[in-house]
Amino acid sequence: MSEPVAGSGAPHYLHFIERLLLTLWAGCLWAVGYLVAPLLFHQLADRQLAGELAGVMFRAVAAIGLGCGVLLLMLIVQRAGVAALRQWRSLLVIAMLALTLIGLFILQPQIAALKAQSGWHDNVELAARFGRLHGLSSALYSLTSLSALLLVLFGVQRAAQH
Repeated sequence: MSEPVAGSGAPHYLHFIERLLLTLWAGCLWAVGYLVAPLLFHQLADRQLAGELAGVMFRAVAAIGLGCGVLLLMLIVQRAGVAALRQWRSLLVIAMLALTLIGLFILQPQIAALKAQSGWHDNVELAARFGRLHGLSSALYSLTSLSALLLVLFGVQRAAQH
């Protein structure tokens, strides 16, 4: 049986799984958003193809984030009880999940609907709407990425008191 984390009553492996989930989520956010997507647009001459590929990757990152976020919340409750969901770290995980859900199920479908209209980029009104939606989506993604950075720096749960 695994030894508890000092002062927490939780086995070491729960802390390890928590760190692993956070690393996976944050790493996916950063790698795709700040390395892969920009490289696609820089390297591919076809911006539409670059956008389609980036969109597929962003949806994958969102799915990974949703899975990791839900599992992180379950671990928080397992380790520290429901009251721990009121701590800023837990609230940040909940906010990251909410931002991901908004991007995936509200903004992305609207962007896809605009792009499905033929000649949307030649229509000033549609192109402007796309720009606003894309900008909002990028802002939410950036906020999620910065939130992940805070959690990587400070941990999902307060370090055990010695």
